[in-house]
Amino acid sequence: MTSAAIETTDLTFRYRPDGPSVLDRVSLRLDRGSRCLLLGGNGAGKTTLLRVLGGKHMVAPEVARVLGRSAFHDPSLATEVAFLGGRFPFDVDITVERVLSSYPLADPARIASLIDVLGVERDWHMHTVSDGQRKRVQILLGLLDAPRVLLLDEVTTDLDVLARNDLLAFLAHDSESLGTTILYATHIFDGLESWATHLAYLERGRLVRFAPLDAFPEIDAARRASTSSPLLHVVLDWLRASRG
Repeated sequence: MTSAAIETTDLTFRYRPDGPSVLDRVSLRLDRGSRCLLLGGNGAGKTTLLRVLGGKHMVAPEVARVLGRSAFHDPSLATEVAFLGGRFPFDVDITVERVLSSYPLADPARIASLIDVLGVERDWHMHTVSDGQRKRVQILLGLLDAPRVLLLDEVTTDLDVLARNDLLAFLAHDSESLGTTILYATHIFDGLESWATHLAYLERGRLVRFAPLDAFPEIDAARRASTSSPLLHVVLDWLRASRG
């Protein structure tokens, strides 16, 4: 039995049978408790990979597996895997408190902690909040039940610096204490050198770099040179090279 929390094997995906490959023979494996940054330029395939792993697109059972099961074909994963990202068009006239009441089994202490981390107010009315506030509520609801696998697509873009820092610390704690496995696509790199355990870099649908973070000599060299934001520095070099 595999111990991998996330595993893809020669994953190729097209949105149309006659269309170009959005993902091209992507193979990666993340064990329980890993925190992997999913990096690459716009159009590299990051969101598509997250959506495939989240069971949003049908692929063969053997090429995309989560917690040892088919990402698309096993409906039981819906209670153990959370995909957070994209629009959250929840704008009805209802308060956050009322929404939370529909989660009677959620741990009250976890709810309180998340509300504090995200700066959510229980009396917010969902039809009057800003996009940034709505994003905070989306994250809150997605994390209530402590998913075993967390797929994040640019979820911190609308958060201020404090909320982002506190959320990343909360997620690291979940990863270390509960074994939550996190695959996080982002273009914001501040503070992530000490947060991530792995890096995965996509280029035109291909996984061209994948390893534990400490296995990248470029990042180690940038650290030793006291480069400001070493991860950002290295990823910029990768992006420039891919366009050259």
